[in-house]
Amino acid sequence: MNKPLLAALSSLALAGLGATPAVAAPHSTAKPAVTVNFAGTVALSNCSGSVIRFPNSADSDPALVLTNGHCLETGFPDPGEVITGQSSSRTFGLLNSSGSKVATLRANQVVYSTMTDTDVTIYRLTTTYAQIKSAYGISALTVNDTHPTAGTAIKVVSGYWKRTYSCSVDGFVYRLKEGDWTWKDSVRYTSSCNTIGGTSGSPVIDTTTGKVVAVNNTGNEDGETCTVNNPCEVDENGNVTIHQGINYAEETYQIPACFTTGNKLDLGAAGCVLPKP
Repeated sequence: MNKPLLAALSSLALAGLGATPAVAAPHSTAKPAVTVNFAGTVALSNCSGSVIRFPNSADSDPALVLTNGHCLETGFPDPGEVITGQSSSRTFGLLNSSGSKVATLRANQVVYSTMTDTDVTIYRLTTTYAQIKSAYGISALTVNDTHPTAGTAIKVVSGYWKRTYSCSVDGFVYRLKEGDWTWKDSVRYTSSCNTIGGTSGSPVIDTTTGKVVAVNNTGNEDGETCTVNNPCEVDENGNVTIHQGINYAEETYQIPACFTTGNKLDLGAAGCVLPKP
């Protein structure tokens, strides 16, 4: 996992040295239709994240922040564990388009957190989208509700490092295993997204639509197989492969179906496939 600061300096030193890239899908030739910058991203104490909304969210709804399950302040959720409705007072540094901090936002709840099948934590803030927009001129990033496509040009935008990585979706991984955790249908980047510790939880943004299609979470640092910080790919037949230096994200298109009016979590809603407690 791209854990904050843990091995971050060594990751910086090793970035680009001897990495064995995965077979790359063709890069998208479409010109970006939107400008992707830091507006709406946040810096956590140990990770990156973003203020998000769903296609049906209202401006009057309490705003949400998306990051990784392994960025949860109370520690990594166990395999099979799903946390909902947990009290939180965590703070987030809200960034503007240039990456400058313009506000401190505060959560009052961990709405959802898990490292099973995916690697996400979603916080509810004490402020609404309209309040954030009025006070700071910043809009939330919209989570796309359709599956991402191989070859799509993307940017991984880290609020923690105030750094952006540009690459493409190389493909999708049937199962991605790291230590005791397994994630389904993960996104594999092409090699230029050489993300490091502290980029965990960064939004992965489609450069054509400007929408969030995944959340950055891990990479194979040392060439080991299926160990922490060295995820392995497992196909439908159980074959295991590794790609040292290649990084990954977890898809987010399935999240909107689990939220109803008022940005309320409903794991029993039609079409919601997120793991349940």
